[in-house]
Amino acid sequence: MARRGSGGATAAPKPKKQRWARTRQLKQVYDMTVRVDPATRWWLLLAFGGPIVLGLLLGLLVDHPIYFTILGLLLGVLAAMFVLGRRAERAAYVNLEGQKGAAGAALSSIRRGWTIEQEPVAAEARSQDMVFRAVGRGGIVLVGDGPPTRVRRLLEAEKRKVARVVPNVPVHLFTVGDGGSEGEVPLRKLASRVQRLKPQLTKQEVAAVQKRLRALGGIRPPVPKGIDPMNARPDRRAMRGR
Repeated sequence: MARRGSGGATAAPKPKKQRWARTRQLKQVYDMTVRVDPATRWWLLLAFGGPIVLGLLLGLLVDHPIYFTILGLLLGVLAAMFVLGRRAERAAYVNLEGQKGAAGAALSSIRRGWTIEQEPVAAEARSQDMVFRAVGRGGIVLVGDGPPTRVRRLLEAEKRKVARVVPNVPVHLFTVGDGGSEGEVPLRKLASRVQRLKPQLTKQEVAAVQKRLRALGGIRPPVPKGIDPMNARPDRRAMRGR
């Protein structure tokens, strides 16, 4: 009989609980997707039922209906999961459109090959326009989050700042929009557009560029009007915990 440790072994999560958690998560994804895109119900029905019907018909032709129906059932589950994943991704982008920081969220969906800054590297306090940055073998990508005609100035200013730190490194400017003008990319296509950029830097060069860009720092928090940071005094009672 195996002994338990002095502190008591922590019981591993039961398979039933794990399956229930996955089922609940899948239902949440389905509900969110259907709420944004009601046609998902019919696409899932087609993806799931189509292989089953085809498997049954093929099984009747070759006199193995049970085997081919089961095979069609398995293929139907895989097809339905694939369709749900694609429709859920599209629905997520629909929910993001028009929200502040949507460009950063879209960039963060890139899994590998690029380093994404989680916080905006430039921002305009009044308009709340922002610029997000990614660095990879394709160079430096700056994405404007705001009306394309307005955020362009912020993008150009950030490009000049970057060029002073890392000259001769390609810088690509994008704005999130309907794709009607040059450099304007729909939100759902932003990640794939960045990933399709032709590699122009080695891995060692990418690491060197990232190191230099860290010198630029991030966005400094605004100082409230009427407060001089040089003359501000700390609250000593708060420092003593009173």
